[in-house]
Amino acid sequence: MIIHRDTEDQGSRKDEMVHKVAESIAFLQTVTPFERPFKDHKKCLAWNIEVIWKLKANRIPRCSYEDDMTQLLSFPYASSGENNGIVKKLARFQNRELEAIRQRHADYPMFTISTWLYLLHYCKSPLCGIVHHIDPNNMYTTPLLFLTEEGHAHIQVQLVNGTDLAVKTLFRFPLMRWFRIDLAFHGRQITLKTLIGEDLKIHNDQSFSFKEEIYFDDTSGYFVLGGSKYVSGVEGFFGPVKYYRLRVLETGEIVNPLAESETASKIDLYYKRCTGVQEIVQVYDYIVRKGLASNTDCISHNYYSNLSDRYGDKPVCLAFPWGKEMMNEYHNLFNLLHDMDWNLPFATAKPRDVVVEIGRRIFEKTAQKLSCTAGLNDASSVIPSLMDSSCCGYHKASYYLAVMYETGLGVAVDPVQGRLYSLVGAQEDERLVVMKLGYKHFHGIDNYPVDWDLSYMYYSNIAKKTIQDRQTVNGDQAYVETVRLTDDEMLKAQTKENGDIFLWLKHEAARGDALAQQRLAQMLFWGQQGVSKNAQAAIEWYKKGALENEDPVLMYDYAIVLFKGQGVTKNRRLALKLMKKSASKGFHQAMNGLGWYYHTFKKDYVKAAKFWRKADRMGNVDSAYNLGTLYLDGLYPEQPERNETRAFEYFHRASMDGHFEGAILCSHYYMMGSLENIPRDPEKAIIWAKQVAEQNGYLGHAIRKALDAYLEMSWHEALLYYILTAETGIETSQTNLAFLCEERPELAKRYLATDCVRRYYNFSVLQVNAPPFAYLKMGDLYYYNNQNQSKDIELSALMYTRAALQGDSQGFFNLAMLIEEGYGLPGYILDHLKIDTTLRFSNMSILEELYKRCWTHSNQDSVSPCSLALLYFYLKVTWNSLLQSAVVYLSGTLLVLTLIAFVLQYFHRMSVVYVHSATPGQAQDVYTSTGNTDNITGTGQADSIPANSFGQHNLERRLWCRWETVLLLNDILKQTLWHHRHLGKWLVTMLGICICMCYIGFALHFL
Repeated sequence: MIIHRDTEDQGSRKDEMVHKVAESIAFLQTVTPFERPFKDHKKCLAWNIEVIWKLKANRIPRCSYEDDMTQLLSFPYASSGENNGIVKKLARFQNRELEAIRQRHADYPMFTISTWLYLLHYCKSPLCGIVHHIDPNNMYTTPLLFLTEEGHAHIQVQLVNGTDLAVKTLFRFPLMRWFRIDLAFHGRQITLKTLIGEDLKIHNDQSFSFKEEIYFDDTSGYFVLGGSKYVSGVEGFFGPVKYYRLRVLETGEIVNPLAESETASKIDLYYKRCTGVQEIVQVYDYIVRKGLASNTDCISHNYYSNLSDRYGDKPVCLAFPWGKEMMNEYHNLFNLLHDMDWNLPFATAKPRDVVVEIGRRIFEKTAQKLSCTAGLNDASSVIPSLMDSSCCGYHKASYYLAVMYETGLGVAVDPVQGRLYSLVGAQEDERLVVMKLGYKHFHGIDNYPVDWDLSYMYYSNIAKKTIQDRQTVNGDQAYVETVRLTDDEMLKAQTKENGDIFLWLKHEAARGDALAQQRLAQMLFWGQQGVSKNAQAAIEWYKKGALENEDPVLMYDYAIVLFKGQGVTKNRRLALKLMKKSASKGFHQAMNGLGWYYHTFKKDYVKAAKFWRKADRMGNVDSAYNLGTLYLDGLYPEQPERNETRAFEYFHRASMDGHFEGAILCSHYYMMGSLENIPRDPEKAIIWAKQVAEQNGYLGHAIRKALDAYLEMSWHEALLYYILTAETGIETSQTNLAFLCEERPELAKRYLATDCVRRYYNFSVLQVNAPPFAYLKMGDLYYYNNQNQSKDIELSALMYTRAALQGDSQGFFNLAMLIEEGYGLPGYILDHLKIDTTLRFSNMSILEELYKRCWTHSNQDSVSPCSLALLYFYLKVTWNSLLQSAVVYLSGTLLVLTLIAFVLQYFHRMSVVYVHSATPGQAQDVYTSTGNTDNITGTGQADSIPANSFGQHNLERRLWCRWETVLLLNDILKQTLWHHRHLGKWLVTMLGICICMCYIGFALHFL
């Protein structure tokens, strides 16, 4: 009996072995297919099979190399301890043998996970996620590795029978040190080891054995590094994470070094230094406060106290406990603390918060210095202050440092320092730093590795916080507006609280104009159009318009404010009354608001769905999202079960119209790939999350600072803030910064170590929504030779093509110019442009098509460069075709001769007119010279001859001045035409024929 070992049924095999009489085992050595003898079957193959056979006859099939090792993470990841983590989904093996082994290990897992960690604190909740596995039913499954409050490792598994078991290590993980965790599963046995430092000294290890089989399927569900919506993550940093899917390896067999070791060591040094800085600040604060308190307590108002103060021991302030060496090491910090105004009150007395507040004050003083005219000239001098501010926990300073080191803004470029402060700021959830890391990992910029899963984690984190930040009334936030420095109309529309536009709106609003009240309230509530955010003033205008004018929009807005209590006391009764009144006037937002009221406060989902459906039919975006939540939660009337597919349809429709929550949920579904008709697409997930994250109010505040500085012609400050916002990946700031560097090249050369124009135009064209003019700019930069870049016609053509595909006529025109200059367009560019293959055999046909498209996409109401170029092209083609025809040559020759004849005839007529005008003068001279006409004698005739000769001489002299040669030719031609009168008529006829032939040829070419 021959049984294949990979497919045998173990149960039936055991039954047969029980009743065996004898057993013999032999291993058969099979011959590989290409070594087997050829056998002629003497049959003809079908023609299609024969073609396929001929294609594969000389090929040796090879399986693609596939390893069971999966790199889950290759670059340090900053975990903030929140419900965010890196999602990883694993596919089945392509290799059938590996896949068969994996499936056999479902009840006997054999795998190893190696993870680098740097922990700042132990878990602040019962459990924090390090690595955990979630199945398709959103339940925990094997393996789970958590961190406890005491620092122990919590390991949990799912058994084959469906029950869950967990164990906890006796040892603790180290803090503030890099260490590696090696977790190995070998059937029922689990081994956990921790190794310290790069030399991998074994710190602790422990093994656990289970009595029952453990179930494991790594292709089911997804893995999470860090936190998820079910558990918060650890506070610290992840290093490289490797997962060996089919092997149990010992420490010496695992190849997982600490990548980015220089950055990792910088992280360790940073936190060791910052621990000292925070201790100094806390002690300094305590001593100074004690001194201030003692001075306050010394104020007395009685006689005995005055005597004690006068003659008693004087109070002595506490001495600083630091020695000279410590004072020198932290010299800059002590100077900052000494210059600080300690009389200003602190918002809190908690030591940690006081340290952060001191860091904020240091940062604001430093940022003010950087923003002044000469601030960037000596940017290196503020680096120590920013470092101290960062160590105090105020991580806007960390973002400044990261940008300055990576772009060379006033300092030498140092990528390691840039990555250090990027990771440190991201670990503390500084908005702009997190967005920067998400952007860099999305495109692989500045030597950050492309990692879409990691990029999505960062972007989704800020997208969720954007929703929360929009509910915050106070704070340095502003509405993110797309204002380009090249758009003069938008620049003129910007205003301030003392600007003409704002004052005019305020005047109209005070008069009771509802539209002015709406716009004024929006500008104040969201911080739009250059106006600072002022929620209290906005609420007053909402109230005035709602109660006095009963404007439906303002009634709805004021009702929402009353419902949520944003800056006012909650008043649900008045809010409902205003909401109903606004809905009665047909305002779709109020209709959606009524549905929200019945859903949130009354839990009446039938009425909620009714109002939301009605608002959805009216085109309301929020109602589409709300209907999706009913389907997602299984609360839709008469449909009690959850319907995620239907919910996704509503979420997608809402997100297409700019709904933030809908976009976040769409990104989640694209990332998970949990729906049948929605495959996993990390790139789309990032794009959706990025769109929401870029609307964050703190980013908008920084963009507003940059725009205000530009409008005030403070070029240094504008450069600073546009760099800070451009590095987050927002396209508007990137193009504005590139434009600013073009307009003010001396700024970029003086303060930046990079090619500002090229860098940021290049960044902008990487965006999904890149503007056409950015593509044109990059095309020009590739076309012309620059200092650090050679000419690249193919890339230039590609940039022009992308601009053309967005409907920009300049893109088509530039492509045509490349062809005119003798450069050919590659086939893939013609494919992108969808140029018909029948036109690709001739550059003239491609040129004609490009000029036509250029004219189609340009302004056809006026004469444009495209229309002139198209006309010139047709004239050139017509002229070239005319020059290649023998008939045209003959017709042209006759035409030229006829024109010459007419010119000569014209000069002849002019000469006749001249002669006639000269004859009366001559007769008068003759008449005068005879003296008396009655006595004409021979003498008198002789006397008249000289007079006549003098007139003839004068005529010849004037004829010489009138091109005598031409007149002589004219006389000859005149005599010839007089003798051959029919020749003139023949020439006129030929002229008409030639003109007709030229017109017909020209018209036929256009047709």
